[in-house]
Amino acid sequence: MTAKVAPYGSWKSPITTDLITGTIIGLGQIVIDGDDIYWSELRPTEKGRNVIVRCAPDGNICDVTPDGFNVRTRVHEYGGGAYFVIDGVVYFSNFADQRLYCQNRNAEPHALTREVAMRYGDGILDAQRQRIICVCEDHTAEAREPINKLVAINLAGNLEPETLVSGNDFYTSPRLSPDGSQLAWLTWNHPKMPWDSAELWVGEIQSDGSISHTRKIAGGTNESVCQPEWSTDGTLYFILDRTGWWNLYRTTGDDIENLTPIAAEFGKPQWILGTSTYGIESENRIICSYTSLGTWKLASLDIGSGKLETFDLPYTEISSLQVVPGKVVFNGGAPTQPTELVVLDLVTLNRTVLRRTSDIKLETGYLSQAEGIEFPTTSGNAYAIFYPPQNQDYIAPEGEKPPLLVKSHGGPTAATSTSLSLNIQYWTSRGIAVLDVNYGGSTGYGREYRQRLEGNWGVVDVDDCVNGAKYLVQQGLVDPNRLAISGGSAGGYTTLCALTFRDTFKAGASYYGVSDLEALARDTHKFESRYLDGLIGAYPQMKDLYIQRSPVHFTKNLACPVIFFQGLEDKIVPPNQAEMMVKALQEKALPVAYVTFAEEQHGFRSAENIKSALEGEIYFYSRVFNFDLADNVQTIKINNL
Repeated sequence: MTAKVAPYGSWKSPITTDLITGTIIGLGQIVIDGDDIYWSELRPTEKGRNVIVRCAPDGNICDVTPDGFNVRTRVHEYGGGAYFVIDGVVYFSNFADQRLYCQNRNAEPHALTREVAMRYGDGILDAQRQRIICVCEDHTAEAREPINKLVAINLAGNLEPETLVSGNDFYTSPRLSPDGSQLAWLTWNHPKMPWDSAELWVGEIQSDGSISHTRKIAGGTNESVCQPEWSTDGTLYFILDRTGWWNLYRTTGDDIENLTPIAAEFGKPQWILGTSTYGIESENRIICSYTSLGTWKLASLDIGSGKLETFDLPYTEISSLQVVPGKVVFNGGAPTQPTELVVLDLVTLNRTVLRRTSDIKLETGYLSQAEGIEFPTTSGNAYAIFYPPQNQDYIAPEGEKPPLLVKSHGGPTAATSTSLSLNIQYWTSRGIAVLDVNYGGSTGYGREYRQRLEGNWGVVDVDDCVNGAKYLVQQGLVDPNRLAISGGSAGGYTTLCALTFRDTFKAGASYYGVSDLEALARDTHKFESRYLDGLIGAYPQMKDLYIQRSPVHFTKNLACPVIFFQGLEDKIVPPNQAEMMVKALQEKALPVAYVTFAEEQHGFRSAENIKSALEGEIYFYSRVFNFDLADNVQTIKINNL
């Protein structure tokens, strides 16, 4: 079929919002229990409910948690590590009441904890003492901040949790030694974040179950340690960035040994509990994942020789890795294929796919081929993924260049994913190019690159997004007069800074983004309450700098349309952040739209709201850039446009 000639932005695409929200699920935490494999699914069509799913040895797949339960913890607000399974018994945190539940096979869940203001996560079973050891975030006190600690919960249920370790601001990753005699854990204190400075400790478990004789193994000032794991012979492994890269280590007596001394990242920032990037397959071998220049690989590490061998797999993104002898299970994704839950046989190297985030079949002619780029910026070089427009049914008029949407990821200590994103292909298949930027401060490029953002949030990230767009303009790949920027959370802040303090972009979309740094410093939750100390500076000592970097105080500089999307139950970036900005723009009579979702928090989980936001954003740009949409989309009220 001959391709039609039509302007960029007006192409009709089979990648609709109904397709995206109706078919996509999120694949999360994986657990292996004997021959059974469990995983969590985020289901937008069930209002963002998280469900535990089990695959039996015969291949039968079924839901475990019944209707009415949502497996999600609010520890640190970001959650993670919401369940674990031992001998077919599932232990999980329920989102609505944050209580811990126990569910035996083919039975209804029953609560183990009382209905009080406590949150639990990252649990393990201490079988010898018939108790769960887990992270507890205690909100019962009237203190300004909740109290974080490690606790033991008796399996008899509904008893007061027993505090095992406390005194620091944060604790995660309790891990019991094979003989049950030692407990390892991670801890850190304000104002540091876990990717800045964290410590690995080990303590001895006494006959009464208490912890004593504690000692620090690794980590500390300017060192980040994560993911401790014990091998069956009692060796403790972990990930540490002492060299400037998150490498794999182990304890050897009083010393520690770097097993992977290469310029690659074997770890990820600990935003959520239970992050897993490696597993111990045997006393001689570790199966691990690592990233270099934005691409993840799966590898086998011979512990004795230190030889690292990479598996030949079609994935560029790997997460939630779990390992048992002879088998590894993980979530794997690539730019043109949905994320898959994969079982890899380590003997035959055969792969079995148990689930995909989407089972839709799209012809490759509708999918943009991602291209990793490196471009010059103010502080050296930066990195991004470029997605040119692609639709097999259309070509643009001769000489026309496409609009560009620059995407700024959240965090900001995070990274963009290289897995197939239908949300990105939604744009490219309509003739809009996308640049997904891993600005300075992003992870995956070593500690030095991550530290570029220290004291420079709102500067380095903005420079990199601006210079990424300019680079594509200089290469003749996009239209310099139709540049937009979009981001969520921290990415929303970068977006608002770029629109306020620079004149490169002609429009933008902020998803639950920060506009007032002072308000964020005062109002946000405990986990991030001192995050800005490193990104901006101490508050209120450096109040003037907070004001200088806050877009809400400089709306006089704004000269382009902005659309805001906000969950009204957001505790991380409260709605007043958006509302202050919207009011200022309205008073200035600039084109602005404000779209709210009553039951959403930080990030949208409901299919209906995801659909409304995506359609609202493209409709907004169609009005700004004057292109005719081929699709019927939900229109929104836009002031002054």
